[in-house]
Amino acid sequence: MTADIAIAGIGAVAELHARSIEDIDGAELVAGSCRTESRGREFAEEFDCEWHADTTRMLDAASPDVLQVCTPSGAHLEPTLAAAEREVDVLCEKPLEVTTERIDEMVAASEAAGIRLGGVFNQRYNPVVRQLHEAASEGRFDDLAVANAYVPWWRDDDYYGDAWQGTRELDGGGALMNQSIHGIDAVQWLAGAAGAGGEATDGTGTPAVNPVEEVFAYTDTRAHEGDIIEVEDTAVAVLRYRDGTLGQVLGATSMYPGSLKRLQLAGRGGTAEILEDELVTWQFREEHGDDAAVRERFGETESGGGAADPMSIDYANHRRNIEAFLTARETGEAYLLDASEARKAVAIIEAIYESAERGEPVRVE
Repeated sequence: MTADIAIAGIGAVAELHARSIEDIDGAELVAGSCRTESRGREFAEEFDCEWHADTTRMLDAASPDVLQVCTPSGAHLEPTLAAAEREVDVLCEKPLEVTTERIDEMVAASEAAGIRLGGVFNQRYNPVVRQLHEAASEGRFDDLAVANAYVPWWRDDDYYGDAWQGTRELDGGGALMNQSIHGIDAVQWLAGAAGAGGEATDGTGTPAVNPVEEVFAYTDTRAHEGDIIEVEDTAVAVLRYRDGTLGQVLGATSMYPGSLKRLQLAGRGGTAEILEDELVTWQFREEHGDDAAVRERFGETESGGGAADPMSIDYANHRRNIEAFLTARETGEAYLLDASEARKAVAIIEAIYESAERGEPVRVE
C-alpha cells in the first residue's frame, strides 16, 4: 500500500491523523493546510511536510492521493468538493457534515467524480467494540431488547471560549453532534448487527438502512451560559429501532468532572456492557468456550477517554480506521464507513434535535 496524504485543517484532531499516518507502512503525509501561519509552520516542521494556507492550492501543489478532512465539522463540505474536482479520494473526520443535506451534496460530488468518500468513527475500530459487534452478528443476544449509549462528559468554559466548538454554524450542535456522535454511531452499528436494521446489503455485513426508526428527545443548556455556547450541553433521547428494540442516549458536556462513556446491549440471550474500554458485563445464556478469555482480555481500562480532556484519547483506533480506508482503497474492497454508513449517525441526531424542538416523536429518514 502506498498513498500520499494531505490534511485539510490542522487543529488538534489533525495531530491524531498525522501520528496515525506515521505508523502506517506506505502512507506518507505530504502536506497540511490551515490559515494560521504560525500553527501551519509548526505542524509542517513536526511532521516533515509542507504547509499551505489554502486547501485548494495545497491540492494543486501537492497532488495527494488522499485528502483527510479535519476542518471544523461544518466546514467539511468545501474541501471535499475541492478534492472531488481533482479526483482525490477523501477520508473525513466525524461528523461527515453537520446536516444530511450537506452530506448528500458531498456524496453527489464524490459519485460524479468517481472518488471514494469515507468517514471516521474510530470507535468501530476499538477491539472491545468489535467484540460486541461479533457477538451481535452471531445472534448471541437472541431478540435484542435494549441498545443504549451514555456519554456523561464535562467541558469547561475555556474549551468553548472563542473556538468553533459550541456554535451552530460550525459545530452543528453541541454535546450530541460533537462529543456523543461516536456513541450514537457505535450503538446503531451494534444494534444493526443484531438485526435491528434488517438484512445486510452493503458489502460489509452492515444493514443499508438506518436501524433507528424513531426518536423522542429533550435537549437543554444546563452548565454553560448562553453567551458561551449556542447549542445543547445536555441531551437525553429514547430510540425505537426498526425491529422493536428500545434504546436510550445520554449526551452531555455538563456533568462535572466527567465520567467514562458506556455502551450496553441486552436481550433474552445475554447482556454485554462496555465502560470506556473495559468489558464490565459479558454474560450469555449459552456460554462459549472463549468467553472467559474475552472477559480477561478486556477486563480493565487505562484511558480517560476524553471524559474531561478532549486530547486524552489514544490514537490507536484512529490509526486502525485510517489504515482500513487506505487498504480498501488499495484493494477495491468495500469500506466499513463509506458515506452512506457515516451519514446514519447524523440522521439520528437531526431527528433528535427536531424531536426536542417539536416536543414529539420524530421518524428517522
